[in-house]
Amino acid sequence: MLLWLIVLFPFVGGVCTAFLRPNARNAEAWLAGIVALATLCAVALLYPQVANGVIVRSSLEWLPQAGVRIALRMDGFAWMFAGLVTSIGALVVLYARYYMSPADPVPRFFSFLLAFMGSMLGIVLSGNLIQLVVFWEMTSLTSFVLIGYWYHRAESRRGAIVALSVTGTGGLCLLAGVLLLGHIVGSYELDAVLAAADRIHAHPWYPAALVLLLLGAFTKSAQVPFQFWLPQAMAAPTPVSAYLHSAAMVKAGVFLLARLWPALAGTDLWFGIVCSVGMGSLVLGACAALFQRDIKGVLAYSTVSHLGLMTLLLGMDSPLALVAAIFHMLNHATFKASLFMAAGIVDHETGTRDLARLGGLARAMPITATLALVAAAAMAGVPLLNGFLSKEMFFAETIFAGETPALRIGLPALATLAGVFSVAYSTRFFHRVFLGPPARDLPREPHEPTHWMLAPSLILVVICLLVGIMPAQTIGPVLSLATHAILGSRQPAYSLSAWPGFHAPLAMSAIALVGGFTLYAFLLSRRVLARLALRAVGAARRHWFDRLTLRLVRTFDRLQRLVISRRLQIQLLIIVIACSVVGYLTLNNSIARFSAPSITVLELSFALLWIVGGACALGTALQAKFHRLAALIMFGGAGLVTFLTFAWFSAPDLALTQISVEVVTMVLMLLGLRWLPKRIDTMDPGRRTTRARARRLRDAIVATLAGAGMALLSYTLLVHPGAPSPLSEFFLAQALPASGGRNVVNVTLVDFRGFDTLGEITVVAIVALTVYKVLRRFRPPPESLPGTARDAAQTMISPATLRRLVLPAAGVISLYVLLRGHNAPGGGFVGGLILATAFIVQYLVTGTLWVESRLRIRPQYWMAVGLLAAASTGCGAWLGSRAFLTNMSAHIDLPLVGDVHLSSTLLFDVGVYLVVIGATTLILVSLAHQSLRGRRAPEAEPVAGIRVRA
Repeated sequence: MLLWLIVLFPFVGGVCTAFLRPNARNAEAWLAGIVALATLCAVALLYPQVANGVIVRSSLEWLPQAGVRIALRMDGFAWMFAGLVTSIGALVVLYARYYMSPADPVPRFFSFLLAFMGSMLGIVLSGNLIQLVVFWEMTSLTSFVLIGYWYHRAESRRGAIVALSVTGTGGLCLLAGVLLLGHIVGSYELDAVLAAADRIHAHPWYPAALVLLLLGAFTKSAQVPFQFWLPQAMAAPTPVSAYLHSAAMVKAGVFLLARLWPALAGTDLWFGIVCSVGMGSLVLGACAALFQRDIKGVLAYSTVSHLGLMTLLLGMDSPLALVAAIFHMLNHATFKASLFMAAGIVDHETGTRDLARLGGLARAMPITATLALVAAAAMAGVPLLNGFLSKEMFFAETIFAGETPALRIGLPALATLAGVFSVAYSTRFFHRVFLGPPARDLPREPHEPTHWMLAPSLILVVICLLVGIMPAQTIGPVLSLATHAILGSRQPAYSLSAWPGFHAPLAMSAIALVGGFTLYAFLLSRRVLARLALRAVGAARRHWFDRLTLRLVRTFDRLQRLVISRRLQIQLLIIVIACSVVGYLTLNNSIARFSAPSITVLELSFALLWIVGGACALGTALQAKFHRLAALIMFGGAGLVTFLTFAWFSAPDLALTQISVEVVTMVLMLLGLRWLPKRIDTMDPGRRTTRARARRLRDAIVATLAGAGMALLSYTLLVHPGAPSPLSEFFLAQALPASGGRNVVNVTLVDFRGFDTLGEITVVAIVALTVYKVLRRFRPPPESLPGTARDAAQTMISPATLRRLVLPAAGVISLYVLLRGHNAPGGGFVGGLILATAFIVQYLVTGTLWVESRLRIRPQYWMAVGLLAAASTGCGAWLGSRAFLTNMSAHIDLPLVGDVHLSSTLLFDVGVYLVVIGATTLILVSLAHQSLRGRRAPEAEPVAGIRVRA
């Protein structure tokens, strides 16, 4: 139970925070802080079990027939990371309370910050790889919102888009790699994958799966060549940078590498790719950090460098290197979060982050300067601080990692060079901000912030000192717990001590310290040279980045011109052809083996009916170019023939649905017909007729082949020799005993295929909201709406009594159809369409304003309540330890009524009912208001209180 609380607490807290009053920083910060601390306490309560070697597990069945379930899994490594995410998250919440301005939309900030925390915890605790990918993409989405929090700034919008583009693309690669990995192993469960290392390495798809998984990890952790998104993400508020870009989001990539290390590591391909990328990021990030003018730019590139260090260690395929990588994950999170907080304090109190304008702040901000000094020293690897210990372990591993002379010399040399740059940019950061002559042209007078704003940085700095002085007593148990969870019996012996003794890694550290101070002193004494180097590096970076960006833009522009057109016809043509090709490839090897079934004698009346329907379909295609209204009428005729076909074959449910859909869609399409764009035809008039005929012939051939393909697909499914019996027999036999309903169609929709239906009504709601938002900008102004409600009522085309009876009568009928749907023709979809049709009738005969002045139509609320009802039905099954959306029923004996059968599928059907009504009405209202655009009001006075409520 605690595992579920750990993941759900942040999401629930984020939803609650979003509904708080704006500009109430105290309430929002208190709520977010309580949620973060409660989650941290839940993680701490699981320590005794994890420390005893127990892997805490919890799972919920989702699709048991397909082996899909939601699984949470906490071992020592996951416990360490969960503690890291929640503890630093709580400190960031406290820091953000004093950093954020009261004028900012603070509820949105804390809401998405908590949602990001929940997404990271989902990654850490996922026991299923598909589930891990879902949470992985959630971190990309929530970080996109947080990076673009100040969306009125161009750099924030650009940074958010670049970050989402890179990490989102990496997430797609990760999904493809996970699918390949699951195919190799035969399971997506993490335990099965970690235990199948030999099978994975021997499989021919191992290289492809490895490359795709590494692309996902490298993009998330900003490794070369994907490092450019991280500095641009520094446009986010500093609390976001302190959390996402030092302790949480960018750590997700190295977390994944360490998590899958037992299954993927141990090959030359792993060593070559991971070590090369890690070393490139380590050196290039350190070099770039030395020439940044923005404080957060320095910290961003230093983060790239340190992430490269962890990646390099994970690529070395050594248990001790893995220990060093996990140790540095912990150390980096503490000193880098503290440095980001110090940078935010400087920006908050001085109004700038430009190193060229800052200086001498130690006099005005001594406490901040002291905290920044300790954190920067930890980042540089100064002895008696935590960064020194993990860097010593890193230097030691580079000495023994390579087998060839080039690697045995090259790796330590490059590692030492990166250490030199690390010391240099750490020294430059502190010296340019806090030492030297005081700056005199700052936007604000510098001073110390409130002590509560300094408290999170102070706590992190104290941890840096304690770990550096007493590593075995402080971080030792946690590090041992995390490494044992990954390595198991392969866990090596190592020692943690503040003074490791005289050995080669200590000499490398000494060279790095002396070389770093010397390099910075040289650059400081050659300021002109430093400026030239800075400009050269910046110009080169901008040049290559701009060239790469331009090439990508041009490439995708060409691709877009090939596959995307302003004409809907072309887009549909591509989709239909693609689906037809995929369907043909699937059925190509199976069609020839099927025997022909017995043919039923075709009745003349049914043949005539279908001749009429075919004529209507052909007429629709022929008239679409010349007369859209005539095409739409014939389109309705084809739909009517389909309705009669369902009735002919004794399918009343499908017939009711078809006729209801025809009525609603015909009216909505009529309302939108006048707003369709004119046909685009840029051809020369002399060639227009020939080209148009060829295009129509092409479309006719494609449509015929696609229709024949769908018929062939249906035929294949019905006569497949491997099926023990027709599908209809299964549903007929299982409908009543399995779901308690006699209406097989409704039972299939709300039970057997309930997950499909849930997805379909979600799509319907999204489409309705999209139509509403697109047409919202074209709403007519109030003064252009026609007259008064009374004037609208006088233009009615039906008697008043009949008009007043239509809606309540239709409401009663729709409820009747809804409630009888489980055992007789009907259901939520048909019932919703009936009531939606009644709304349409009201709009048609009385006018928009008359209806809205008398009916409080809130379509968005209908859809929201419907989706919640349908989703809660699925989640409610978990309470009974059943799979998602499993039917639960009960019989209740009521006085005077007798036995009453209650089923959870009724609640699901009610959800479908509400979504259909809300979506249809929202589209109707949007189109109706759009149709009023440009009409001028008569001279009558407007009636007060009439508002557009859609």
